Order: sequence, then C-alpha cells, then structure tokens
Amino acid sequence: MGEQRVSGFSDPAKRRAFSKRLLDDIRAMEYMLDNDWFETDIMRIGAEQEMVMVDQETYRPALIAEQVLEEMKPYKWMGSELGKFNLETNLSPRVFTGTCFSEMEAENIEQQRITNKILASYGATTVLTGILPTLRKADLHIDNLYPVQRYKELMEAIAEQLKGNHFQLNLSGIDELKLAHDSPLLEAVNTSFQVHLQVRPKEFAKLYNIAQALTGPVIAVSANSPLVFGKRLWHESRIAMFQQAIDTRKSAKHMRQYSSRVHFGTGWLQNSILEIYREDVARFRSLLAADQVEHSIQKIKEGKIPNLDALQVHNSTVYRWNRPCYGISDTNKPHLRIENRVIPAGPTVADETANAAFWLGAMIGLSESIDDITKEVSFADVHDNFTKASRYGMDSKFNWFGDSKHTSQDLILNELLPLAEAGLRKQKVAEKDIDNYIGIIKDRVKAHATGARWQLRSYTKLIEKVSSDEALSTITCCMIRNQKAKLPLQDWAIPTPEDLKAYQPGKLKIRDYMTTDLVTAHSEDLVEVSAEIMNWSKIRYLPIEDKNGHLVGLLTSRILLRYFAEKGKVLESPDATNGEVMIKDPITISMNTSVLDAIKIMKDRNIGSLPVVDNQELVGIVTERNFLQITGRLIERLAKKE
Repeated sequence: MGEQRVSGFSDPAKRRAFSKRLLDDIRAMEYMLDNDWFETDIMRIGAEQEMVMVDQETYRPALIAEQVLEEMKPYKWMGSELGKFNLETNLSPRVFTGTCFSEMEAENIEQQRITNKILASYGATTVLTGILPTLRKADLHIDNLYPVQRYKELMEAIAEQLKGNHFQLNLSGIDELKLAHDSPLLEAVNTSFQVHLQVRPKEFAKLYNIAQALTGPVIAVSANSPLVFGKRLWHESRIAMFQQAIDTRKSAKHMRQYSSRVHFGTGWLQNSILEIYREDVARFRSLLAADQVEHSIQKIKEGKIPNLDALQVHNSTVYRWNRPCYGISDTNKPHLRIENRVIPAGPTVADETANAAFWLGAMIGLSESIDDITKEVSFADVHDNFTKASRYGMDSKFNWFGDSKHTSQDLILNELLPLAEAGLRKQKVAEKDIDNYIGIIKDRVKAHATGARWQLRSYTKLIEKVSSDEALSTITCCMIRNQKAKLPLQDWAIPTPEDLKAYQPGKLKIRDYMTTDLVTAHSEDLVEVSAEIMNWSKIRYLPIEDKNGHLVGLLTSRILLRYFAEKGKVLESPDATNGEVMIKDPITISMNTSVLDAIKIMKDRNIGSLPVVDNQELVGIVTERNFLQITGRLIERLAKKE
C-alpha cells in the first residue's frame, strides 16, 4: 500500500538531505548483505488484492472509498488505492508450504465477503478485473483522487516531470486509442493481484532473472484487461496503460533515450539486488521524500535493523514489473522479496490463486532445474515475450531456451506446468492444492480461455445488437455474477443483452453514448462529393470541420434534398461547396450533457442530430439513431416483463 508519511521537495536543501539518506540506505543494505544479516531459513509468500467498486444498478465506478474505508477502520488488511473507486487488501504472509494456496484463497474470499457486505449498504459491490470495462476517461479526473497526502504529492511530482503538454495514450489492437490526458491519475484504471516471494539474498539474482523470463508466459495465461474506454486493445492493456499513463517523456529530434518509470528492465541481473536499486537511483529522480527518515548507518553501528525509509520511498515510485522489495519479518530480521506485478485482478479469486501458484511453482522448478537462465535465453527474447504476451495473451508465440519457438499453449502445458508442479512439491505444498490450482491452469490453457478472450468475444458479439455502453455494462454485470458464483472461467458463457436485467440510460452522459468514429468534411469540399460520402456511409448528418478539428458547420440530408431540388441538377455536376449550403451555426452540446437533456433539446428544436464539442473541437455526434437504439432496447425489456 506504500508509505503514507511523505511529501514533495519544497526546496533544494530538502532534496539534498533526502539524497544523502538514500545513499546511506544503499550502503546500509550493502553492509547487511555482506555480513549475512538477512533471514535465510524460511520462504514466505504473500499477495495484495486490488479491486474496483461499482454501483449495483449502473455498473459504473462507485466513488465511495472515503466512506467505506472510514467504516472499515477495524480491518487492518483494508487500505486505499489511487482512485476513489479503488480498494486494496493485504493477504497475510504465509510460509510457502502445505496448504498455503487454499488458505490464501479462503482468506481472500472472506475479505471480499466482509467488504461486499459493507458495500451493499451503499448500493455497490466489488469487481475483480484488470481494467473495469465501464470506466470512462471522465472517471479519471484528478477530483477522483483518493485524498491522502502521499497520492497528492505523487501526482503533482509526476506532473512536474512532464516534458510535453499532455500525457499521451497510444494503443492499437482490434480498435485504436489515441488520447491526450491532463493527469497521471489515469494509472488508476489498473487493478492487479500482486504476488510476493521471499528469497534468500544469495539466490536473489538467479530468482529475479527467472521471474523476468516467466513474465511473458504468466501474462499470457492470466490476461484480463482487453477493454479500455470501449476500445478492444491489448489482451493485457494494463501493461501499456500503466507505462503511458505516467510517462513524462516526449518525442524529440535527437536519439537520446529516456527511461520510463514503468519498465521491464534493461538487462539481466548479475550478482545482487543492489544493482537494481543503484540503477533506479541513477536513472530516476526522486519524486517524494519520507517525512521521518532514520539514520540507517547509525542504526547499523548500533547493531539494529534499519527500516531504509528513503530507499523504500524511492523504490515505491519506480515501477518495475518484477519489483525488488525489502522488509523486516516478525522475527526482527530483514528479508528480501520479489513482487510480481503483472498478474491482473480476476477473473475469480480461484483463478488469481492459480496464477500465483503457477508463477511461484515455476520459479522454484526452474531454479532447481537450471543453474543460470541467462545462458538459456537472451534478455532481448525475454523482453520480446513480455511485450507479445501483453498484446496477444494466449495467442502469443514465444522464444525460449536454445532459440526454440513455442506457442503459449505448448510452452505452458509441456514445459512450464511440469516444472511448476515439481517446484510446488519441492516446497512440500499439499497435493490437494497442487492438483486444484495447477488443474485450473491446465483446464484454462487447454480451453484457450482467459478473461481477456472472454471479454473480447463477449463485446464483439454484444455490439452487434446493443450500444457500446450497454455492452460494457452487460459484460461487467456478468463478470460480477460469475465471480460471486465462483464459476470456473472456461465455463463462462458469452453474455447476451438479456443478461443485463436493468439498464438506465437516462442517468448517462452524452460522452457515454455519442458516436466518436466520425465521417466529416471541410467547408471548401464540393457538395456533390459530400452527398456521395453521406450516401456511401449511410449517414444523414455530416459535420463540417476546419483543419484544426473545430466544428464550423453541419450538412444534413434535408439540406441536400432541398439544394438539388431547387437547382434541378440531380444528374449534373454542381460546383457548390459545403460552406455555401451548410448550417453555419449548428446547435451543439458538451460531453457532460445528460442523455435526457440531449433528447429534450432535439425534441424542442425539432432537430435530428447534435454535434458534441469540447472547447470548439468536434469530439462526437448524437443522432436520433442513437436514441432509437436506447428506446428500442427499453421497449424490448418492458415487453419481456409483461
């Protein structure tokens, strides 16, 4: 959940003081490593569960974290996340043996039960998914940042590092998303199931490299984030969304390389965890300072275990997908952990636990079967696997040992799952747990089933019959229903419009319903050409914009009929331009206009369309066709109730 007692750098002296403490912390860790201060006789696992709260009627984000967390103060495992619609729970650290995984699942389910019991009084519930399908850009406004000092300081510090005018999103999948945004809060779209493995210091480099190699296959089998703002993008869009949401770099004419704070790494680890910490200090400017920083070198001299506050704070603002972690155990000994951050939340608690068991088992299995993974596969191939898995999920093809090529199904079923089983047995995990959780992975892989594939197939089918907004609501509704029923992912049916029992479009804003895939023309274009474009595109309204995307007029089928009738030139080739005949001052609305208000405007003004503008820029259009779709679905629902 992160250290909360932090602040920004109000003056250079404060930054210099923090930098000195940061250097002291690294030196203190080096001393502890050299003198064997770390815990080595036990191996623990743990996890953090992120989730989204949604309204039980609209399936949109419920911005109630402040009220919920106030009510849940007695539950020490509950904490905040960036957004007011997010929560995070901490699962208990447990020894990596016996029934650790079934205990982890049971604890997570119980925490979900308690949380949802409290949420019910607010008309809300939790949903486990990498990115909530019904999230909209407007939900990521900075006003929806959870109000704690750490988050405020972090958002401001990242924004100050921005070298351009906006943060940029640019992802392509089945659809394409190109978006500029003002706040790094956009990273709050991502929810994950973060898994921790405690490791011995002397084995850290070997196991960290194995974690890097396993990242691609783990993403492939667990992908659950394909829908962003109604766009079908990467199977695990969290990867690109997180990096781009807080990417402060800008394009430049020169070839200088700047590192993103969210990154996979630059190469294999050679000897020690210190290599990561040193690189992160060298590459990334500190964003936050710990308000209370102990003198770690002095504590070392006193024979006491330092908290390494400065290093902890800096590490929390550099987002490696496999993150190194330092902590102090209940035994009052320091320990090291590897935190796997690529596993998304969902589709069910059982699926998440199975993903954790697969990763943890494969970590041990590979470490037992090979001496040095860096001699088996190149870092470039491992990085390539990471990117391909993020884009294509189970449809990926991986580069593996000895430059071999494997489909994800082949690699996971024939290579990695046997190693994972062997690794779990090495840890003396209960056979019942091994059979259950490895069995879940086997069944999913054989069925080529992931949460991402289910969402993509569901959305593609639904938008053939209903609006994008209703399709996303239906998917979210079914996701929640299946999670609560603990239904195995491979048994999830593709939703139909009838699965959404209640849909309330009257509460929506136009931004949720407008058409954004626009066909437009310019004022200097020929009317004849525009008429043909409208005919080919089967549209009755053609927005006219200038070269900057600003709305300057509207051409309608009624105007064209009148023009051609009056001129009598249906079979001739008129040379009039759009600017001569278009409506030069069309009635417009903003993205935040309600659906009901838009319908009233169209009715009162007797018009069939409303261009949607933001600071004069054309961003969408709504027409009677959009509202006919809404009313048609509502009439169908009412008819089925009779």
